[in-house]
Amino acid sequence: MRVFVTGASGHVGSAVVPELLEAGHQVVGLARSDKSAAALTAAGAQVHRGDLDDLDGLAAAAAAADGVIHLAFKHDAMFAGDFDSAVTADLRAIETLANALAGTGKPLVTTSGTVLLAFAGLEDAATEADVIDAGPRVDAENAVVALAERGIRSSVVRLSPTVHSTLDHNGFIPTLISFARSQGVSAYIGDGANRWPAVHTLDAARLYRLALESAPAGSRLHGVDDQGIPFREIAETIGRGLDLPVVSIPATEADAHFGFLSGHVTADNPSSNMLTQGLLGWKPVQPGLIEDLSQGHYFDVPASATN
Repeated sequence: MRVFVTGASGHVGSAVVPELLEAGHQVVGLARSDKSAAALTAAGAQVHRGDLDDLDGLAAAAAAADGVIHLAFKHDAMFAGDFDSAVTADLRAIETLANALAGTGKPLVTTSGTVLLAFAGLEDAATEADVIDAGPRVDAENAVVALAERGIRSSVVRLSPTVHSTLDHNGFIPTLISFARSQGVSAYIGDGANRWPAVHTLDAARLYRLALESAPAGSRLHGVDDQGIPFREIAETIGRGLDLPVVSIPATEADAHFGFLSGHVTADNPSSNMLTQGLLGWKPVQPGLIEDLSQGHYFDVPASATN
C-alpha cells in the first residue's frame, strides 16, 4: 500500500514510518523542512514537501495514495497559546484529505486523545464507545468518524496523554521533567490520585498500522497500555530520576509550577483499550511508563545543555 503520512518526522511519525516500511508498505511523508526531508529519506520513505496550510499539496498527495495517516498538528502554535488556530488548521487539513479520498473506500487514520474524555463526567474508565458531541479537536474526531458515510474507511486513534519512549523529546513527560528541574521539586496537585493513561511509542505505531490495514469504517480506537497511573506516582518517579524532593502543591499554585500544562495535571483520565484489542488484535508489548522512566533515558542531559 502507498501511504501518505503527515507528521511523518515527528515523535509518533518517526515510529510509524519504519513500522509501515517493515510491513511492506511504501511511505510518502509530508516534510516542511530540509531536516525533516532528510530524516524521511534516511528512513527509506519518499518525501512530499509542504505543510498543513498547503491544501492543494495535501489533496494531491492523498489522491495519489492508497491510504492516509494524519499525525501532524500545529503544536508550535498550541504551545504559543494559539490553540484555536491549531485546531482550525487540523480540521481544515482533515476536510481536504477527506475530499481527496471520498468514494474510494481507502483508509484515513487520524489522531485524537483520550484526555478529551477526562472532563466528560464519566463514572468508569473511558472506552472507545464514549463520545462527546462537540468541542476543540472533538469536532475533528466526529467528522472523521462520519466520513464512513462518504465511502472512506475512516478511523481515529485516541492517544494517551503520555506517549513515551526514547523518541519522546517534547511531550508531556519531558515537559514535566523540565518543570521539575527548573523548580527544584517534582510536584503533584493535592493527593495526586488523578490518573493518566500511557502508551509506548512503538505500540502506538503498530496500532496506526493495524488501523490503516483493517480498522472498520467509523472506528474509534484507544492507544492505551497503562490504563491509569496516579499522577503522584509519575511525580515520584521523576523525583527519583532527578534526585529532587517530591511535594504536593495546592491547585492555586498549578499555573506557577506547571505553566501551560496546569489544566492537564489534575485530569483524571483512566482509559480502557479492550474494544481496540478485540477489534484489531492489538496488544501492547513494550514497557509501561513507570518502567520506561526508570530506565533513565528521560533524565539524560545532552552535553550542550550543561555548557
